[in-house]
Amino acid sequence: MNIGPRLDLRQTQSLVMTPQLQQAIRLLTASNLELETFIGDALETNPLLEAGAVTRDDSGGDSGDDPPQSTDGGADTLMAAGAGESDSPLDLNPETLDRDRDTGDGDIGAARDATLSQSAQTTEWGSAMPGDGGGGAGGGDAQFDLLANRADETTLAEHLDRQVGTYAINPREAFAARHIVGLLDEAGYLSTGLYEIADDLGLSIDEAEDALTVVQMCDPTGVGARDLAECLALQAREADRFDPCMQALIDNLDLIEKGDVARLKRVCKVDDDDFADMLRELRGYDPRPGLAFSSALADPVIPDVLLQDDGAGGWNISLNQSTLPRLIVNRDYYLELDSGSRDRETKGWLKEKLADAHWLIRALDQRQKTILKTAGEIVKQQDGFFRRGVTHLRPLTLRDVAEKIDMHESTVSRVTSGKYLSCERGCFELKYFFSSGVASSDGEGASAEAIKARIRALIADETAKAILSDQKLADLLRDEGYDLARRTVAKYREAIGIGSSAQRRRQKKLEGL
Repeated sequence: MNIGPRLDLRQTQSLVMTPQLQQAIRLLTASNLELETFIGDALETNPLLEAGAVTRDDSGGDSGDDPPQSTDGGADTLMAAGAGESDSPLDLNPETLDRDRDTGDGDIGAARDATLSQSAQTTEWGSAMPGDGGGGAGGGDAQFDLLANRADETTLAEHLDRQVGTYAINPREAFAARHIVGLLDEAGYLSTGLYEIADDLGLSIDEAEDALTVVQMCDPTGVGARDLAECLALQAREADRFDPCMQALIDNLDLIEKGDVARLKRVCKVDDDDFADMLRELRGYDPRPGLAFSSALADPVIPDVLLQDDGAGGWNISLNQSTLPRLIVNRDYYLELDSGSRDRETKGWLKEKLADAHWLIRALDQRQKTILKTAGEIVKQQDGFFRRGVTHLRPLTLRDVAEKIDMHESTVSRVTSGKYLSCERGCFELKYFFSSGVASSDGEGASAEAIKARIRALIADETAKAILSDQKLADLLRDEGYDLARRTVAKYREAIGIGSSAQRRRQKKLEGL
């Protein structure tokens, strides 16, 4: 056998994830806030891109010369083919993309008008909706009000920091108290030990305890507590109700959880009336006082899709444009740079930037069409939820939507990840509308969320003398047309945080005191 180096030619075929395809996938997965950051970076790195102002006329569309684009022609972002106008399916073919780069100058007039059309961001559903009575009127210009949906901007740490100087007797104590404030969690509890704090700051344990007392003197009462019992005790002292009986009750919170009323009355040495009064007082305290303030780490949820009833039996679905600028290609700047460039390297760089700008605008336009198309099908499938509530939520899978809109299942998954829809019933992640189902008498099936809502309603209506067991719940649901086993009911009950029938019986007994 002859062994030695040699040269061979081999022809193979393979799928390559091009940079353009990777960028398209990232754009499709990104939420509006993430997309805003991405566009900001693109504006900084590409001198030919420009953010234009968005103006609307009285009809809800954009004022300008951009022709309306149809949202019905969107294709699967990951499987589209063919390039063309900005309203055509996005081309992810590597050969086409390379050709665009080679002839990046193209039609400069088309480059200038290659914009994200706002009129394409609203789609109307009329008689095509199940049970609709007519077509929808144009609109979709309602903007999501972020100011109406954000928490108080003052954080717990800022609120406490303003008060520390009032109660501290010297700067050393104030410094230690502010250090403790920085260690509190969002509920207002201190999980770090005093010995560790004293060692970190070079203080004695007495000085650390004095600093913690300063924090516990601040408003809201109960912050700085190291456990639930201390938090409730601080509030009882503030209300001048921390007598030996209340102290004994707070020291035995485990007996309250178990519902051992007889033993609690013996420990507290009170009769039925006094015990009921103490229990009502204890229920009036806030176990997590810090949650009244906003979290410094909390990010506001801004919806990507806005849904409105058009008043004619249909829906107006639009993308939330409040966080997205309108991108255009600066034609004048391109001509100026092109006329002033002499060497081939500069011209090649300019053509590359022009091709990048064209491609990004087409990719963003296709992303918006894909989101609208997916959201529109979800609204069609879950029409009962939007009109009548969670009990009418249907079982739905990614494959069901993908088959309806002729896209790949992975594309629908990317579209619905991290995207939120705002409607009259609240703000929901698009993934919320996909739920497993159980058999029902109507043959259509019922969503797991609808079953959970029905279990919650049945338990809310039960009385202390008629607590529903899991088997009884299963029987009641079966009478309503839901075929569920007892184990399934128990699983759904635990998933929504509701205790067993024995736990609820003890809780009802305590509430009746």
